[in-house]
Amino acid sequence: MLKEFKEFISNGNVMDLAVGVIIGGAFSAIVNSLVNDLIMPLVSLFTGGVDFSNKFYARDGGDYATLDAAKEAGVAVFAYGSFIMAIINFLIIAFVIFILVRSLNKMKKAQAEEAPAGPSEVDLLTEIRDALAKKK
Repeated sequence: MLKEFKEFISNGNVMDLAVGVIIGGAFSAIVNSLVNDLIMPLVSLFTGGVDFSNKFYARDGGDYATLDAAKEAGVAVFAYGSFIMAIINFLIIAFVIFILVRSLNKMKKAQAEEAPAGPSEVDLLTEIRDALAKKK
């Protein structure tokens, strides 16, 4: 069983997945910073600076200044603003990733189109055959 586990771990697909997860974690920090530090301030300009994350309904009907104050009082809250912000963040992050992937795909396509077309397999085999025939 240990031998099978070693084979599984050393399999290229598992190593590729591990590298992908690590790079994805680092990349998520970049995307989160982009969204929180650059894009959300722009969004707040259009929404008049409204912060949805502090919108909530206290289940006891009390009036609390902030969501944290309600939670500190031990009140059950329906924090719909946090949910709205999570949806907005998800949509922005998904859109940013879409733009990045789209740009990378365009660059790859442009590089593939620029690459010179080499001889085909048949052409190479024909040249080898002819070269061997000349030597005889």
